[in-house]
Amino acid sequence: MSEVMLTKENFDDEVLKSDIPVLVDFYAEWCGPCKSLSPLISEIAEEYAGKVKVCKVNIDEQPYLSDYYNVMSVPTLMFFKGGEQNGMMIGYRPKKDIIDLISR
Repeated sequence: MSEVMLTKENFDDEVLKSDIPVLVDFYAEWCGPCKSLSPLISEIAEEYAGKVKVCKVNIDEQPYLSDYYNVMSVPTLMFFKGGEQNGMMIGYRPKKDIIDLISR
């Protein structure tokens, strides 16, 4: 399973109403650290398929979502469980840190 691209229209259904926890990657095409983080996000999406849904938000295409969630810099990772934000990381982080975030 690959990452789900989020929009203002599908965010509630894909994230807030999800039966499983959701990792959301807020990124931008022009962001170097985002590009470095992308392969790790894809690995986590594969390794945790069925246990954690992995989604991406392009902040330039979805400014409403980045504004609503107060994303000030990219990459920003947010973790949602039961429709509630349950954790956040800003900037490039090693895979272990991301796994720690979703394993809480």
